Amino acid sequence: MIVDDDALVRRGLHLILQADAELEIVGEADDGDRALQVIHETAPDVVLLDIRMPRLDGLAVMERLARLASPPHVIMLTTFHADDYVLRALRLGAQGFLLKDTDPPDMINAIRAAHRGEPVLSPSVTATVIAAATGHPATDPRIAAAAASLSPREREVAVALAQGMSNMEIGRTLYLSLATVKTTVTRIFTKLGVDNRVSAAMMIRDAGLL
Repeated sequence: MIVDDDALVRRGLHLILQADAELEIVGEADDGDRALQVIHETAPDVVLLDIRMPRLDGLAVMERLARLASPPHVIMLTTFHADDYVLRALRLGAQGFLLKDTDPPDMINAIRAAHRGEPVLSPSVTATVIAAATGHPATDPRIAAAAASLSPREREVAVALAQGMSNMEIGRTLYLSLATVKTTVTRIFTKLGVDNRVSAAMMIRDAGLL
């Protein structure tokens, strides 16, 4: 489902998504009130939800969806690289956050990832989100110990991850195969005691590796 108060944005997203035969657009809405109604009527798996809308914005919609027994996976959309609403949206249960100008293949891949229950975050804004989330360096010795357990190669991959690179970008930058990057990221998650890229990136920043 697509929710945005800008008709041109909705049309653009519609054209992008309908090009993929595996995706079905079950509904659209131009404000939060209508979005809640259509979500109730169509029960979408994934909702692309604009953060800033008149009357009822995306955050208000998220607050109401959180009360549902089985809420849809929500990807918040915005045109702003540094948006004060982003962290609030994630805390309210949003699956992730994407810029509206995300490349079509990345947009489709993000929807698939959200459907699988995986976190989604535009690489170009990861650093902004991490900075806003941490605020100041952590002094927790457990974070320092976890970071110290990383091997030199794992540390390189971890820093690239925290800088917002995708697995493919990390592979190109460090001359590693995609399979090697995925395996290394998994080991990093295990050593840091986290289960997603955002949490890992925050710990890497707190440990002073950036």
